[in-house]
Amino acid sequence: MMLIKKNMDYTEIYKQKLVAPSEAVKVVKSGDWVEFGSFSGCVVVLDKALAARKDELRDVKIRCTTRTAGIPEVVKADPAGEHFIYNNWHFSASDRKLSDQGLCSYIPMVYSELPEYYRSYIDVDVVMIPVTSMDRYGYFNFGPQVSHTMAMCEAAKIIIIEVNPHMPRCLGLEEAIHISRVDYIVEADNQISEITPARPSDIDKKIASLIIPQLTDGCCLQLGIGGMPNAVGEMIANSDLKDLGIHTEMFIDSMVDMVEKGRVTGARKNIDRYKIVATIALGTQRTYDFINGNAMCAFMPVNYTNDPYVIGQLDKFISINSCIDVDLFGQINSESSGVRQISGTGGAICFAQGSFRSKGGKGFVCMTSTFSNGGRVFSRIRPALAPGSAVSIHRGIASSIVTEYGIASLKGKALWQRAEALISIAHPDFREELIRSAGEIGIWRKSNKRAARM
Repeated sequence: MMLIKKNMDYTEIYKQKLVAPSEAVKVVKSGDWVEFGSFSGCVVVLDKALAARKDELRDVKIRCTTRTAGIPEVVKADPAGEHFIYNNWHFSASDRKLSDQGLCSYIPMVYSELPEYYRSYIDVDVVMIPVTSMDRYGYFNFGPQVSHTMAMCEAAKIIIIEVNPHMPRCLGLEEAIHISRVDYIVEADNQISEITPARPSDIDKKIASLIIPQLTDGCCLQLGIGGMPNAVGEMIANSDLKDLGIHTEMFIDSMVDMVEKGRVTGARKNIDRYKIVATIALGTQRTYDFINGNAMCAFMPVNYTNDPYVIGQLDKFISINSCIDVDLFGQINSESSGVRQISGTGGAICFAQGSFRSKGGKGFVCMTSTFSNGGRVFSRIRPALAPGSAVSIHRGIASSIVTEYGIASLKGKALWQRAEALISIAHPDFREELIRSAGEIGIWRKSNKRAARM
């Protein structure tokens, strides 16, 4: 690492560290662990340059988080996985497809713990991350993926940055790295990958309509991603709610609407008043333009945003997420279909615990009552989770499950009460079958209400 004297001209240091991508990736050796960045901040030109070295390398292990820019070049160049081994903390759609082909391996985690994994548990040989252009003080901003990026850099033996002028500059904490800590600089000019918000279905809107009455002026919100959270965000934006706060894992397009229509001020937050707190942002260019240099937004490391203790300090915290399915015991699967990994644990468990700690807080996990596959319709409320399915939220942590048929509150309920509550919000076509199954596994009482059958 180059020592930088006080008042040194950072532009001169920049020129000294600037190299071609092909030169920078020469530091990677066979067997190394290499970080590729996260979310909309995954390297592009360095990915291509490393892929070009395929025949020189063996067993280079790559870690990434929810790559939104499509299939990495290192995977395209090595479909047999002999030279590069691609691993991911949380799957995007393209990561999931690669996993189905045996070309991407999932790494289980609890998202709030991820920075500590890097600081105490795992090896990092080379970090490659996209950043903004350098400011006059010699700092490069990480953009809208503060998350665990600083922890990655602290763990790394070598740091390579990919400077991209299109990257939005996000204010916050642990959001930038100084040129003195950087080993190599390369330059890129690609647009930041965008995520078009999923359009809410009629059922999503119905579910959202059940949640909106649970919100009051001054509550603090966390929304997940998908059609249903987008429906909630849209309804909030068009409501007459006042002084809402946002403390979330992911900042998304619907939150821009909520701010611009005057619903969000953060004035009643117990901590971080007047600030929108997030650790990442994924959306369209409109979202990236909104967060760029916006002093209202504070992008913080994920061990702050997702810490249940921090969340619990915010009164009337409302957590709204989605899931894949739930069993009659109240076990929530938000990430897999049997053994097939769909996404990841993410912050589901963090916000479930945090909303429970909050004074007046509520946690909602939402899903449509059914899904279709191969021309058949299946219930998302199941007697038991499919073999191999992940339990993203433990049954003792689960709070309220929402379908288009209602809200089932699970806290403090015995197994037979849980079964009754969940069956009452299942699709009517599946309720008798679920009652029979509950009886067979011993969690249905003859005294249970008939309402679950209606």
